Amino acid sequence: MENQLEVDIKVPNQTKYLSLIGKIGEDVAYTLKKFNDNREELAYHINLVLTEAMANAIKHANQNDPNKEVHITICLSDNNLCIKVYDQGQGFDISEIKQIEAKPEDDHGRGIFLIHALMDTVTYTRCCNGHVLEMNKTFNSETGPEAEDGDLCADRHPTDTQ
Repeated sequence: MENQLEVDIKVPNQTKYLSLIGKIGEDVAYTLKKFNDNREELAYHINLVLTEAMANAIKHANQNDPNKEVHITICLSDNNLCIKVYDQGQGFDISEIKQIEAKPEDDHGRGIFLIHALMDTVTYTRCCNGHVLEMNKTFNSETGPEAEDGDLCADRHPTDTQ
């Protein structure tokens, strides 16, 4: 499967870049050639998962350390989206996070829940000098998103991430 688009960006470990990364995610949604569903909704969802994942990497994994960075790769084909967010932190057990109930009244603590709700597969694994949160979405080109396993970026694992 040939990639339609690959984005590879390293961002300083600062929340002021969240909006920029979110906008890149929105633009990615509009590049899908054969997507026939609601593009505005898809753009919003990609913005949301990117900003939530990046915010978690900055605040929790990298602990707001200005000497660290967040590395993001986005691979897109007509039917698949793979987003990887690399941090330089100690990591956490994603299965424990999924079991904790988010409280609607809280202004935090829902990022991983939202990511799981909006993406088909989500994994968090150790790599290089940190961890990678990998989020995959497979699209049916006729009707929109379809839940399938499709790791578009399986071979994309930057060794110079951190």
